[in-house]
Amino acid sequence: MLHHCARAMVKSAMRNNRTSLVYSTEQDISRGEPSIQKGEITAVSAVQQKVTVRLDRKGRGGKSVTVIEGLQIGTKEKDFLMKQLKSKFGTGGALKDEALEIQGDHRDAILIHLGNLGFRPKKAGG
Repeated sequence: MLHHCARAMVKSAMRNNRTSLVYSTEQDISRGEPSIQKGEITAVSAVQQKVTVRLDRKGRGGKSVTVIEGLQIGTKEKDFLMKQLKSKFGTGGALKDEALEIQGDHRDAILIHLGNLGFRPKKAGG
């Protein structure tokens, strides 16, 4: 257990650095900027991404699924977007092969939603 003075110094240092202290034997990594690991792809701006929204019925027993492809965002962001869309439309969905699949035909509403987020999605197919 830390002595009371040492605990106060640690809390003071945490407030000044805006970090939360976690036990580590590795080097210090600041939380201010995300570190880029070797081989990691830098994010492309939302406007520059080629995002397509299409309807798919193949291999689903006649049920339709809206597929969003071409999003170049991290998995956490994809999970968050998937959660938003499922909640907004009151339906199910899944992440499969780097594509978001939303149950039902929600192409027009998804185009509007992605446009509001800064993307320039295009409708693919009929």
